[in-house]
Amino acid sequence: MTQFNIAEAKANFSSLVKKAMQGEEIIIAKDNKPLLRLSPILPDKPKTPRPGTGKHQILYLADDFDATPAGFEEYI
Repeated sequence: MTQFNIAEAKANFSSLVKKAMQGEEIIIAKDNKPLLRLSPILPDKPKTPRPGTGKHQILYLADDFDATPAGFEEYI
């Protein structure tokens, strides 16, 4: 963790951004009291479906769900 006063941060802003992008924690302070943390915005991870995520989402099944529709008997 590196702490900078506002005036120092203003003078060295681009180098502080580079340090933050490399993973260093940058704290900006006023009168040596921490005010904020400079950190990168990370891209969202793509959401991939996981097995079991649809659990308890089927609320109703028709009584004839497994019945063969009329006219399709020959395909069984």
